[in-house]
Amino acid sequence: MANVIMYTTPTCGWCRRTKDYFQEHNVSYIEKDVSSDSAARAEMFEKSGQMGVPVITIDDDVVVGFNQPALAQLLGL
Repeated sequence: MANVIMYTTPTCGWCRRTKDYFQEHNVSYIEKDVSSDSAARAEMFEKSGQMGVPVITIDDDVVVGFNQPALAQLLGL
């Protein structure tokens, strides 16, 4: 199983859609709320160069936004 981390904020609609997608496909992930965790925010920016969410890391790959085709390919769905 891939190591999946999702950087989110509580009010992000695309984050909710990504969580629903992961739940639908039984994908386990670690969620990091960048609105309240400055270390996670810095980590997300370092990995992606982005301040927008969601940012998803799957092993060493980074997906910015709810990019369903990229998520499916990287997760083998």
